[in-house]
Amino acid sequence: MKKEDQVLMGFRDLYNKIVWLNKNKMEDSLKGYTSSEVHCIEYIEKNADSNVTKLAESFYMTRGAISKLTQKLIKKGLIESYQKSDNKKEIYFRLTAQGKVIDKIHEDLHKEFQERDKAVFEQVTEEQFDSMLSFVEKYSRHLDAVIKKQGLDMKSE
Repeated sequence: MKKEDQVLMGFRDLYNKIVWLNKNKMEDSLKGYTSSEVHCIEYIEKNADSNVTKLAESFYMTRGAISKLTQKLIKKGLIESYQKSDNKKEIYFRLTAQGKVIDKIHEDLHKEFQERDKAVFEQVTEEQFDSMLSFVEKYSRHLDAVIKKQGLDMKSE
């Protein structure tokens, strides 16, 4: 097997193990909320003036799908929409108090999982981190270019 195949299979396997290990705890602690809903809440909390376009680009989803998702979150009382006084056209989102509670639970779970995996990351050198980050950035830029070349740019949907 070629090394590039080993790397991609390794990433996929790692990702699947992390998801599998975290799944039960996430589902128990965030009962009644989908992964998409929780990650949308997280994005809105971490990014000021979140709107449908920014969310769609971040999640690689259509604006229509994000509109449905945000409407569900509004109905559940987790986010609210607002407009700026200088731009009545654009609609933005922010968390409600209830949305902040869900975000805090999610954040605490991630801290718990990071603590669980800390022993591995403590052994990684600065150079190894830099090398891994460099690879991830290069690969991401390559995929961005492929997406754009294929006309799949989220901004055009």
